[in-house]
Amino acid sequence: MKMSAKKVLGLILAGVLAAGSLTACGGGSTAATAADTKAETAAAAGDAKAEGDAAAGTTAAADSGEKKTLRVAMECAYAPYNWTQPDDSNGAVAIADSNEFAYGYDVMMAKKICEELGYDLEIVRLDWDSLIPAVTTGQVDCVIAGQSITSERLQAVDFTEPYYYATIVTLVKEGSKYADAKSVADLAGATCTSQQSTIWYNTCLPQIQDANVLAATASAPDMLMSLNADKCDLVVTDQPTGKGALIAYPNFKMIEFGGGDADFQVTDEDINIGISLKKGNTELKDAINSVLTKMTKDDFSKMMDEAISVQPLAN
Repeated sequence: MKMSAKKVLGLILAGVLAAGSLTACGGGSTAATAADTKAETAAAAGDAKAEGDAAAGTTAAADSGEKKTLRVAMECAYAPYNWTQPDDSNGAVAIADSNEFAYGYDVMMAKKICEELGYDLEIVRLDWDSLIPAVTTGQVDCVIAGQSITSERLQAVDFTEPYYYATIVTLVKEGSKYADAKSVADLAGATCTSQQSTIWYNTCLPQIQDANVLAATASAPDMLMSLNADKCDLVVTDQPTGKGALIAYPNFKMIEFGGGDADFQVTDEDINIGISLKKGNTELKDAINSVLTKMTKDDFSKMMDEAISVQPLAN
């Protein structure tokens, strides 16, 4: 069927605009090229189905055999959320630009999301303080790294629905004078630390009366090593990190105050753990939420327990 030049131009423009929506996560340029080519073919041949595929964008990419690649950043040093290991045992995923592999709760969740959405997965290893900048600059598509959904972070990035709900715990050594503490008030005067840029350090430690708060550590493993080396009396962290620490350090004791006035005073936003994305990336946010909202707290807990059971002792 012969088509007017105006109609041809309109179809090509529709294909180009639709293809632009494919850049929510990695691999967008390849998909966009496929969609443009499809639109041009449809305009020339008058193939109505091909025109529809080009307008949809994702169908054109699927026809070409291309898949989106979700670039996910994490520390790969924050067990049981994520860690580094030398091989792909238990389903670990290769870390970009390295010969090592990442695994843990965050990797398990990233794999589930990619499997549900039909994406390929790429793990990018970054320092904790580099995670949000990597999202805001487009270096990665999202961060899955045990981040609390705080109002401060929400000024820089968007978050999905929670993919885990964490509670705050205190770690001490067995036999410590704080080992029998029943409330935050019982921790008064302790020398303590926690990981930098976390609610544990910024929100919880200041609630300990007369505390000697040391400089924050760069990572969760550093925090745990400080306690093990007797550089401090206690550290504050979340329950999954605490459970993992008990495996790596059997001489540790985890204290949970059970909420209420006896416990650290935190908000839901402090302990709800989410996946951060670039502001305005509603397409990817909605896609990830479509997976998370089908899961329950029990699903999250079972996955976390599995991660804890296979974590390496060194992380």
